[in-house]
Amino acid sequence: MSSEAPTRTEAPATSDGLLELPDDGWRYELVEGKLRQMSPAGGMHGILAARIGSCLTVFALESGIGETFAAETGFLLSRDPDTVRAPDAAFVRGDRLPAPEALAGFQAMAPDLAVEVVSPADRATQVAEKTASWLDAGTRLVWVVYPDRRMVAEHHPDGTAQLLRGEQTLTGGDVMPGFRLPLPELFG
Repeated sequence: MSSEAPTRTEAPATSDGLLELPDDGWRYELVEGKLRQMSPAGGMHGILAARIGSCLTVFALESGIGETFAAETGFLLSRDPDTVRAPDAAFVRGDRLPAPEALAGFQAMAPDLAVEVVSPADRATQVAEKTASWLDAGTRLVWVVYPDRRMVAEHHPDGTAQLLRGEQTLTGGDVMPGFRLPLPELFG
């Protein structure tokens, strides 16, 4: 007979449980039923996320083709086990938006565009995992912004990626036709 105490199996966390977490000063995502604690973003991260978010918002309001979601908006990408991710900015086309009363909780969909600003502590494997998570859930365009290198990687569902830097311009492609953001304006 073993003298070890029996191990307790913890039920995976759910999107409902994540929504009800008390504010303890940390940010969390839920990945396949496991909570992931995330530290607050740094200054440059916040500036770039705000610049992109504001450009997306202006475009969305002027074009009327969809809505922009700010950082910390949770998107429920899968269930059993639940995955809830929060990009630094997101865009959803109007024809995919839920009714206003359904916007109170996590959005049970992948955005059409997800923007991730890489922080100094982010590992390449984490960035790749998160990008794949967005694309696997149905996101049509993912921008990964690298502040220290002043470049953006555009990722597409077919597995292709394009690296933009220097004087190049981010475009919305078929997700947001007509959207343009020159990198010199983004990085200032």
